Amino acid sequence: MAQSGKPITSPVPEAWYPTLAFFMLTIGLLLSAAFFIYEATSSKKNKSITKELITGAVTSIFLGFGSLFLLLATGVYV
Repeated sequence: MAQSGKPITSPVPEAWYPTLAFFMLTIGLLLSAAFFIYEATSSKKNKSITKELITGAVTSIFLGFGSLFLLLATGVYV
């Protein structure tokens, strides 16, 4: 006999999608702006590759998940 499986559900309630999208995109854009300001105002001697990589990675994560939740909030299920 075939057993009926449980439907796949999101670990995050659907009502939170717009809020998560807004906050994650806002944080990502602010970090992106801080990264560009850091790049424009610091000299070659004062730049740190570690700080650049960490800032870029965190910014990428926030913008990526923010975009995902924005798509989910608008009904585009990816």
